[in-house]
Amino acid sequence: MDKQKREFDLRSFARNNAVTIMFVVLCAICMAFSGQSIAYVIYELFGRLSRNAFIVLALIIPIVAGMGINFAITIGAMAAQISVLWVIEWGVGGVPGFLLAMAMTVPTAAFFGFLIGKLLNKMKGQEMIGGLILGYFANGLYQLLFLFIFGNLIPLKTPGLVIKGSTGVANTIDLTSGAGGGIKYALDGIWRTDFGTALYVVCALIAVIVIVLLALRKLNVRKGGITLAVLAACCLLYQIPAVAGLFSMVKVPVVTFGVVALLCLFNVAIMKTRLGQQFRAVGQNRVVANASGINVDHVRLIAIVISTVLAGWGQLIFVQNMGAFQTYGAHEQVGLYAGAAILVGGASIRKATNKQAILGCILFHLLFIVAPPAAKFLFGDAAIGEYFRVFISYGVIAMALVMHAWSGVQKKKKAYPGPEALDPTPGTRKGARVFFV
Repeated sequence: MDKQKREFDLRSFARNNAVTIMFVVLCAICMAFSGQSIAYVIYELFGRLSRNAFIVLALIIPIVAGMGINFAITIGAMAAQISVLWVIEWGVGGVPGFLLAMAMTVPTAAFFGFLIGKLLNKMKGQEMIGGLILGYFANGLYQLLFLFIFGNLIPLKTPGLVIKGSTGVANTIDLTSGAGGGIKYALDGIWRTDFGTALYVVCALIAVIVIVLLALRKLNVRKGGITLAVLAACCLLYQIPAVAGLFSMVKVPVVTFGVVALLCLFNVAIMKTRLGQQFRAVGQNRVVANASGINVDHVRLIAIVISTVLAGWGQLIFVQNMGAFQTYGAHEQVGLYAGAAILVGGASIRKATNKQAILGCILFHLLFIVAPPAAKFLFGDAAIGEYFRVFISYGVIAMALVMHAWSGVQKKKKAYPGPEALDPTPGTRKGARVFFV
């Protein structure tokens, strides 16, 4: 019995985490043939995580609320880029410029999110395709704004912001331009340190929090002890020269990862509030939630507004890390890549957690790092790796949709069994009813 149960659990685990397992295998194969050192891969991975994790985490709330992958976060990214343009034009650089861009993004992204939510409430059950179409529509308006209105109807005076010999915003916006020095590394540059220092600081901070919670009796002694033991093991493991060498190239933007951690805490905290419970209730069953007195449309609208604003902030973190962005293309793949990343971590279009978002971000971008050199080694052309990872991005989303549809069919079969399920005795005519007196 125990053996059958274990086999069933393994099959269930493999089925529920098929995408994640597939990516782990792909990353291992590509890593083996890439020829890159582990230290270099870890260095690249930390850079990608610092600029992409926030926007992936912004997808969690709409998923919990039953709206699937919010591909309309592309519009939140557009709001962020509009704010960045004005910050550069006004010459406000450094941390003040970044904070100003964040403040300007909030009302713009919230307004866009409100319009998106209103429309998606008219498209219940089709939110993801609606978000995709909205992204394409908004991109047309964005192109009109940056090609015709900015630099033409609304003049821009900062050198390099306008296309030379024409009108409209330049193809690339350099975030080091402007009187204030721009906002490049405005967040990353506040405190950037080596991995060892960051590890000790984070472990010490978590240890203090655990001790305080234990003293207040708000944390189980066993869980607290295990947490402290894990923290001590991490610090001791880093003392091994071979392990420390793997992280020798890494410079950790502590404040940036701190902001990502705050978003993780926000996602956990909001789910414990009344609003978070409403998100879950609406996501599980809209009819039951409505019958219990929850304003379903209002709750869904709030979820989209929060996600759109967070996506705008995530795009700000991304562009300040890059130091420049393509004016007309930087936002286009935001929804696709973020959606694919969270699905890779084991999330579905109905359920997502912080752990799944972070794991998915690690695996997805790890494949981005090792796929091109592996393709060059195997096929003599690194471009094949580029095509492969784009194919994977669309494939992961398609697989998630297929698995969701398949699970829906299975649930319907269990809820409404066929006539053969009504026949409790073998040998009777299929579909016949048997009555017991």
